Amino acid sequence: MSEPVYVYEAIRTPRSKGKSDGALNEVKPIDLVTNLLIEMQRRTDLDTARVEDLVMGCVAPVRENGSVLPKIAH
Repeated sequence: MSEPVYVYEAIRTPRSKGKSDGALNEVKPIDLVTNLLIEMQRRTDLDTARVEDLVMGCVAPVRENGSVLPKIAH
């Protein structure tokens, strides 16, 4: 049986050039996702402990951190 899906917000992570010397070069994927959840909680009063899955996209993936951000961040 399918579980219901809820869309609460569309939030962007910070962005920069995907280079080894880019502004986000040192930022780990888990930190990007964590900050998204914190912002979603701030905007919607959602209990983020109940979030089981995220749908995310990546416009211009670079190296291992750009391929499948939610799975890397898990």
